Amino acid sequence: MLLAVPVRAQGGGGITGDSMRICVLRDVPGMTARRAFDMAGKFDCSTSQPDFGPGDYWVIGNRLPPGELNRPLLVRTASLRQDRMTLYALYPAERIDAIVTDAHDASRHLQLGAIIERLLPRRDMRPIRLLWHIEGSANLRGIVLAPTIATSGQSAQSNSIMSAVYSAFAGICIALLLYNVGLARALRHAFLPFYCLMMVGMLLYAFTSSGAFAWAFPAVENNARLRMNYVLLAATGIAAINFLRHFFEPHIVTPWLGRMVRMASFAVALPAFGVALLAPWHLKQFDTAFSLGFLILLVAIIPIMVAAWRRKSQFLGLFITAWITPILLAATRTASGLNLIDYSFWLDNSTILSMAFEALLSSLAIAYRILLITRERDVAREQEMAARLLADADPLTGLMNRRAFLREAIGREGEQQLLLLDIDNFKRINDTIGHDGGDNVLRVVARTLRIASDPHALVARVGGEEFAIVSGPGEPVDAEKVLTALRTAPMPYDLGVTASIGLHWGTLLREADWKAMYCAADAALFEAKSAGRDRVRGKDTSRFPVAVAA
Repeated sequence: MLLAVPVRAQGGGGITGDSMRICVLRDVPGMTARRAFDMAGKFDCSTSQPDFGPGDYWVIGNRLPPGELNRPLLVRTASLRQDRMTLYALYPAERIDAIVTDAHDASRHLQLGAIIERLLPRRDMRPIRLLWHIEGSANLRGIVLAPTIATSGQSAQSNSIMSAVYSAFAGICIALLLYNVGLARALRHAFLPFYCLMMVGMLLYAFTSSGAFAWAFPAVENNARLRMNYVLLAATGIAAINFLRHFFEPHIVTPWLGRMVRMASFAVALPAFGVALLAPWHLKQFDTAFSLGFLILLVAIIPIMVAAWRRKSQFLGLFITAWITPILLAATRTASGLNLIDYSFWLDNSTILSMAFEALLSSLAIAYRILLITRERDVAREQEMAARLLADADPLTGLMNRRAFLREAIGREGEQQLLLLDIDNFKRINDTIGHDGGDNVLRVVARTLRIASDPHALVARVGGEEFAIVSGPGEPVDAEKVLTALRTAPMPYDLGVTASIGLHWGTLLREADWKAMYCAADAALFEAKSAGRDRVRGKDTSRFPVAVAA
């Protein structure tokens, strides 16, 4: 029996006004509204609504407090999948008014938060009881959910609050989408496109599930809007799990985990398209499969997290921080989808709230991940540069080695000066002060050549005690100045060290030019040695054949 209980006021967005207790009676042929009001004591008030299953029903509310009606009243209920809803209002003197709402009417009277709102006819007195006749109820979550009586002011306030909530959510998503689209184009990380797809799915799901879609397209029936929700929510979940798959380092998600992610994605996608294309055929089964698919999607996260923990992923902490709250809310929402938890307006909208929270924190996680990747890239570049320098440098003197010298020298435009320098009597130096002392002499010679040469000149050690300097026409090296610097340079054990230089001018556009130029400078060096050492000699390239090998 339905007891008369006082209504309680509720405020805030979505569910606003005075709530009602309701009871249910299965429809039978010949049942009328008058008879249903008279049979109020026969309605079932204890059985959970989803337990009744799909079908046609009468739903009656508790008695309302009497009084004069000095302002319009609105009856608000949560949007559900049904063919037709007829609201009956019983007034004093047994007057009954009826308001019919089919699937198209539901769209035209949908408010933000997906609340169907109907205006009661203007009477002198308040109604004393409300009755709903629901035809073709899918009864996935209930037959009539969260019924309230509200004023126009309360309705406007609810729409304002929900408009602020959804607008803030949309603003966050659009900003993050644009930001990450730019990152995806610039950085081309595999996880960024999935994050962008997730943002698009979230925006579209919020657009349809909030009721804003019905405001934009009132001609589309409400049941079609509800079918869209399945597809968009599935697409968002699939994008999210694939974002997670690519968020961690490549070695974290093994091929087996990749297959599991694909299976979980199919587990959500198939029932979603089943609802979209085949509803109302086997709608209850598809809806249950959809909720179970999301449960599989959530469970699939666990082995990925375990793999990330075992392989010591540096991004695991970021993921837990950003995703633990959305995962818990999604699990709670899935439990509600399986009717394990009673309906709640804010729980029903927790998907959007958790998505907004996840989107914000995930953007921070993405930024930090990109920072780590950038640091790793910079370290790799530094190591590559160091390795290249080591490969190009003579390990003893730090000058360019022969390979690097030739790579940089050949191809220089204009006339070039080549100096070949050979330390005089270096074997005797090694015999006198030992090989370690000889190495120190080579280091001093290299440092002296670097100082005596133009900063843009190429200085290299091309043999045991042989050095080469290439400089352009605007930066020629004074060979006599080089010899003077070597004579006065402080050497190990105050040893006097001299050198001979062969000098030549020519072009270095091709390797053949280098060979000819080297032969000329080498011949000049031999002449300097023959003339008594510690001097400079030079010859012209034209006196030497181009094909002579160095």
